[in-house]
Amino acid sequence: MDVAVTVNGTLYERDVEARKLLIHFLRDDLDLTGSHIGCDTGNCGACSVILDGKLVKSCMVLAVQANGSAIETVEGLSDGEELNALQQSFSDHHALQCGYCTPGMLMSATALLRANPSPSDDEIRKALQGNICRCTGYWNIFEAVKAAAR
Repeated sequence: MDVAVTVNGTLYERDVEARKLLIHFLRDDLDLTGSHIGCDTGNCGACSVILDGKLVKSCMVLAVQANGSAIETVEGLSDGEELNALQQSFSDHHALQCGYCTPGMLMSATALLRANPSPSDDEIRKALQGNICRCTGYWNIFEAVKAAAR
């Protein structure tokens, strides 16, 4: 099936199998490997992307369902080599250890801060609850998002 999507501002057109998941389309077909495959069941959040302005877990969306959509991945957050404020806050607050959850955490926090630039502590916790950090770095991640919101 033909799929045309705009990812991080670039239009891509590909022929894909109807059953291909969006995460595999991004990683395998477009070579955008920043989003990670963690569970393939929608539980861990490592594959989170922003699809038409809404945070989604790309392991739960078929590539053909995204046809005609605008997708933002973690690769699109920075401006070239310059980290954005949220990414810099993650670095400043040591909000990553192994880094596997980091793309999903960044995309979840980006969606939150766009919708609510001054979230409460509870709103930050709720926004991040769909992401699993296997290294238990939640406190530093929370602090990084809180600092970026200031």
